[in-house]
Amino acid sequence: MSDITLSRRSLLLTTSALLASTAMPTLLLAEEAKPGGRLIVAADSEPKNLNPAIVASNGVFFIASKVIEPLAEASFDDENGLSPRLATSWEGSPDGLSVTFKLREGVTWHDGKPFTSADVAFSALNIWKPLQNLGRVVFKDLEDVETPDDHTAIFKFSTPTPFQLIRNALPPLTSVVPKHLYEGTDIAANPANSAPVGTGPYKFAEHKAGEYYRLEKNANYWDKDKPYLDEIIYRVLPDRAAAAGALEAEEIQLAAFSAVPLADLDRISKVPGIVVVSKGYEALTYQLVVEINHRRKELADLKVRQAIAHAIDKEFVVKTIFLGYAKPSTGPVPQNDPQFYTDDVPTYPFDVAKANALLDEAGYPKAADGKRFSLKLLPAPYFNETRQFGDYLRQALAAVGIDAELVNNDAAAHIKAVYTDHAFDIAVGPPVYRGDPAISTTILVQSGTPDGVPFSNQGGYSNPELDAVISKAAETIDESARTELYRTFQKLVATDLPLINVAEWGFITVARDSVKNVSNNPRWAVSNWSDTWLEP
Repeated sequence: MSDITLSRRSLLLTTSALLASTAMPTLLLAEEAKPGGRLIVAADSEPKNLNPAIVASNGVFFIASKVIEPLAEASFDDENGLSPRLATSWEGSPDGLSVTFKLREGVTWHDGKPFTSADVAFSALNIWKPLQNLGRVVFKDLEDVETPDDHTAIFKFSTPTPFQLIRNALPPLTSVVPKHLYEGTDIAANPANSAPVGTGPYKFAEHKAGEYYRLEKNANYWDKDKPYLDEIIYRVLPDRAAAAGALEAEEIQLAAFSAVPLADLDRISKVPGIVVVSKGYEALTYQLVVEINHRRKELADLKVRQAIAHAIDKEFVVKTIFLGYAKPSTGPVPQNDPQFYTDDVPTYPFDVAKANALLDEAGYPKAADGKRFSLKLLPAPYFNETRQFGDYLRQALAAVGIDAELVNNDAAAHIKAVYTDHAFDIAVGPPVYRGDPAISTTILVQSGTPDGVPFSNQGGYSNPELDAVISKAAETIDESARTELYRTFQKLVATDLPLINVAEWGFITVARDSVKNVSNNPRWAVSNWSDTWLEP
C-alpha cells in the first residue's frame, strides 16, 4: 500500500468501509489464513520512544514488537516455553559463564541491510546492558559478545549467570536494533527510536501525534508468506471508555490490555460479532503496588509503612476496582508463578484500628483537624484501575489521618516526576512480572539504580541484606538454590515494606470475531502478530 497520510476523518471512513462485513460470527473450526486487510487497534497511550531495546515496557512493545524482534518469543507449545525468532537455538555453558546463540540466516533489516551477529553484539553491549531499564540488571555481568561468524553470538559473563534467567529474559529483554543506524550516535537521541527500523513482519510507516501510528507489511520478512495483514493502525484513544463504543461502531477491530473497561465487559460480551478473551497475558502479570519515597522522614519509619499497609482493604480493591478480575497480593512474586512464589511471608490484613495505633506509636498523633501529616500521591496514568486505586488510596489514608494530595500527570510527566525528579511521596505503580524475579521485579527494591531509569527503585530505599540476596540469586546456577533465595527475597520485602504489593492481575482482549489468531502465545499483545489475519 502506498505511503499515504491518513486524516482522522479518512481513517474513520475507510474503517467503516473495510469493516462493513465483520459483524457476522464465523462458525468454521479449521480456517485457512487469508492475506490482506487493515487491522485497526485501540491504543490508550502514545509512547514517543518506540525502541524496546531501551524501554522494555508493554506500552512500547505493543507497537514496536511488530517492527523490532527479540531473539526468542514466549510460547504455549515450544520447548522451555520459547519460540525462536532472531535466534534459532541457545545453549548455556555448565559454569554459567557463557551462552551461545545460533542466529537466523537470510534476515534483512527494513532498510535492506543484512542482519548479523554484529547487530546482536552491539545491542547487548551498547544498549541492553548500559541503557535498558531491565537489561542493565539482567546483563550487568555481560563482559563481551564474541561473533566468530555472522550467525553466531557467544555471550561471555564475568560471573556465573543462571541460564534459566537468560532464557526467561529472551522475550522481553533482547530486542535487537541495527548497529549500522546506531553506532557512533547518541543512542538515546537517535531518530530511529521514534521511527524504528527492525527485522519484524511490519515496517514503521508514520505517526500522527494524537491520532494514530501506522505500520505496513514487510514484504521481505524472513518467515515466508507472513505477515498476513497489509497494515496495522493504532488509533490513539486515551479515554479507555471510548474503546467499547469504537468496537461496537466497527471503527476499530481490537482492544487489548483491558482497553475496554472491566465494567463494560459483561455487556459487550453479548454484542453479536464481538469476542472477549482473557488468554494471552500469562507471561505479563501486572502488580498493583504503592511505591514509597523513603527520603520522606515519615515514610522512612517502618511503622508508618506498616500502618499504610493495614489501611488498605485488598479484598475491597479486588472486588470493587477490578470487579473480581484480580487477586490480592502477598508480596513481589505473584501467585501464578509456582516455581518461586511463597505465601510464607508477613501479611497486613485490613485493620484501621491497627493502622491508627501504629501511627500513634510512630509519633504522629492526629491534630485538632484529625490530620497527622500530608503526602503527595501520584497514581500512574496508564490504566483506569491505577487511577481508581489512587482515588481509593487517598480515602483509605484519610481514614487514618494521612492527608494525601492527588497529583494526576500524563505518562511522560509521571515517569519524570517519580523516576527522575523523585517529586512524590507515594505513587501507584503497575509493574509487570515477567516470569522471573530478576526481570523487572528485584529492580523495584534493589538500591543503586541510577536516577531516570523507569520502573525501578527511585524511592531511595536501601537494605544491604536484601541487596545481598538479590545479588546472590543473580549468580546462583543451581535452580533449587535460586528458588530458595527468591523465597527469602519475598519474606524480606514483605517484612520491611520498601513498597506495598496490593493486587495482581492479567488483562482482557476484546475483538471483532473477524480477527483471527488472537491470544495464541503468553505475550500475544506484545508479540509480532505475523500470523494474525482478518476474515473478509
